[in-house]
Amino acid sequence: MNKKALSERDICTKFITPALERAGWDIQTQVREEVSFTAGRILVRGRLHTRGKRRRADYLLSHQKNQPIAVIEAKDNNHSLGDGMQQALAYSDALDVPFVFSSNGDGFLFHDRTGLGAQTEATLSLDEFPPPEVLWERYCQYKGIEGPARPVVEQPYYDDGSGRTPRYYQRVAINRAVEAVARGQDRILLVMATGTGKTFTAFQIIWRLWKAKQKKRILFLADRNILVDQTKSNDFKPFGQAMTKVTNRTVDTSYEIYLSLYQAVTGSEEEKNIYKQFSPDFFDLIVIDECHRGSAAEDSAWRRILDYFSSATHIGLTATPKETKEVSNIDYFGEPIYTYSLKQGIEDGFLAPYKVIRVDIDRDLQGWRPSKGQVDKLGQEIEDRIYNQKDFDRQLVLEQRTELVARKITEFLESTDPFQKTIVFCEDIDHAERMRQALVNLNPKRVAENRKYVMRITGDEAEGKAELDNFINPEARYPVIATTSKLMTTGVDAQTCKLIVLDQRIQSMTEFKQIIGRGTRINEDYHKHWFTILDFKKATELFADPDFDGDPVRVHQPGPDDPVIPGDELGDDEGIPGAAEEPGPYDIEEGATWETDDTGPSGPPPEPPEPRRKYVVDDVEVNVVAQRVQYLDAHGDLITESLRDYTRRKVQENFASLNDFLRRWHAADRKQAIIDELAEQGIFWEELISELGQKLGDEPDPFDVVCHIAFDRPPLTRRERAEEVRKRDIFTRYEGQARQVLESLVDKYADAGITPIEDPKVLTLAPFSDLGAPMELVRAFGGKAGYTQAVHELEDALYQSGA
Repeated sequence: MNKKALSERDICTKFITPALERAGWDIQTQVREEVSFTAGRILVRGRLHTRGKRRRADYLLSHQKNQPIAVIEAKDNNHSLGDGMQQALAYSDALDVPFVFSSNGDGFLFHDRTGLGAQTEATLSLDEFPPPEVLWERYCQYKGIEGPARPVVEQPYYDDGSGRTPRYYQRVAINRAVEAVARGQDRILLVMATGTGKTFTAFQIIWRLWKAKQKKRILFLADRNILVDQTKSNDFKPFGQAMTKVTNRTVDTSYEIYLSLYQAVTGSEEEKNIYKQFSPDFFDLIVIDECHRGSAAEDSAWRRILDYFSSATHIGLTATPKETKEVSNIDYFGEPIYTYSLKQGIEDGFLAPYKVIRVDIDRDLQGWRPSKGQVDKLGQEIEDRIYNQKDFDRQLVLEQRTELVARKITEFLESTDPFQKTIVFCEDIDHAERMRQALVNLNPKRVAENRKYVMRITGDEAEGKAELDNFINPEARYPVIATTSKLMTTGVDAQTCKLIVLDQRIQSMTEFKQIIGRGTRINEDYHKHWFTILDFKKATELFADPDFDGDPVRVHQPGPDDPVIPGDELGDDEGIPGAAEEPGPYDIEEGATWETDDTGPSGPPPEPPEPRRKYVVDDVEVNVVAQRVQYLDAHGDLITESLRDYTRRKVQENFASLNDFLRRWHAADRKQAIIDELAEQGIFWEELISELGQKLGDEPDPFDVVCHIAFDRPPLTRRERAEEVRKRDIFTRYEGQARQVLESLVDKYADAGITPIEDPKVLTLAPFSDLGAPMELVRAFGGKAGYTQAVHELEDALYQSGA
């Protein structure tokens, strides 16, 4: 057998898998091959999207299901033994496995990350691969899992038989949490981005600890009623009769799993603190969902509960841990044992990327001052001072501003999909109601079809709150647009929300991340792969904050007469500054507090605050100003140079000269392969073609985009290239159907570019389908080879000019 001639898959089948079997690994239960553990980043180009490459391990070895301990990267025998090691180590970082192997079929290079072996890396023969019990024993020693802790860690996951398994990062979080509890750690923090399945993760942690009898009575705390209800009926359903929800301030100590809204067990009056009806040692484990919202503050209601049950193990779950002078999750729970960020979720393809459209309004930027003695619509004399963005919709209402925002929202929806679920975040309940009215008046036909097209969903209004379940239900068409203030900032699993509108001045990074999280869920069934943020209050300048861990696909800022949907045109000299270079005129105020729509704990009502005077002005004109477009490169970093300069630099990194590019282009069997290769490196073809097309009066070929932008060659449009081919009449040796096909291919190129020309399926489409069946048309060229040769000749002719 010539091992050098074998493929990588052959090496796996003939050498690596047999070596594992000889070492005692169960191929059916302990060994998984070609394991894709990410979904592949969603790449967005204009209104199109595709998936990037998945990360795939050749072998993942587990002690038992969902407890991986080793990864193997295989290469064919033309590689050395260790050529796959660095790739395997990168996989081990993500998968949290300490034993790493690389193989080319001759043996194994073994990298031991535990530090417990004789040396870090060692070469093993095919017969020296370690047995599963040896690696598991070393794993437990490495993790400090000894004695009674071992059965807890070995407790299996819940399996409903459907084949559903945790994603890799959920598995890491679950395993680390269970191991920490088994070792006796009593304060644990998990940080997982919104939309990554914190509740499912919490369920598996609780299930394993409960089934292992490590924790017998467990309290799950959340801060929104909808969160508790969703948890009880969905992820926690397998607990069945052992589970109860604390309601009506009553206590039944016969259950084992308790779910509670924290308001249901606390109150300002001592007798209403019903958690004290439990003994302080009643619960063994307390899991606090969205723990940033309460437990971080020493004087919060949550902390009183946690302090009362201080002997229990406390696990905090959050997407956004709070760290301020007054509030600290880390001070209470300690450093997170695992963090899975928004940026990583987008990179892995489990969370939706997003575009940003920034709309700057002149009055927001310039401010407005009333004339002396001016009164508002309600007859109130307006205090004489300069009002700016921080005042609008709080202390001063400019009715035309509200109408402008509503008009831009409507324009966006009508330009894309009028029925995409939309959340409009407003300053307060009054602002949310005015925005609802403005949107109703701008969408009379939609509202006539169903009055629930636009709904205000805030904490003070029963009918709107009742529609929240319908809003987040992918199968319910209405409501489409929800105007809100604070009610929907967290805990609302709106899987199909495609548009988030920010008309709220946001100063808190925690709140900003929570709001962005309303759109990050992906729903393949309902074609939700990315979403848009429409920002009227410069809130997205928080992207520049070092605490923010994910950047937008692009940012568009329309000018006064520009459509809210970007046309992708860029001027020659227009810079594309990074968000960090845009400080903006509005500083974040220290010590700012946030108001809420939510109903808080029951008890005597607080003293009413001094009523805040709000002026309403209906005759101040407002307009949109400024335009800016921003993009992310292939690595997810914000591009801080003009798109032209960025494109020139990226092309010249791949091609040293124009001649170098031309040689590659003409030699390529498929031009599309070069186009795709450059797209993967961050070339924005749609935007560049649109920009250059604006100047030429018609769309250019990607070939001309590269030659013009990177090498200063005069560009041609596709139609000009097609016309040059027609003038030269190069198809004289072809007759009948063959000539008709080639002439139609030239027309197709002029209309749609090179991509369909290189796809044989084009022959199944009009006008080719009118000329004959695909096989008949191919036979007109003497067969497939003749047709392929003719297409290559056509491409050579198309790119002869300017080459």
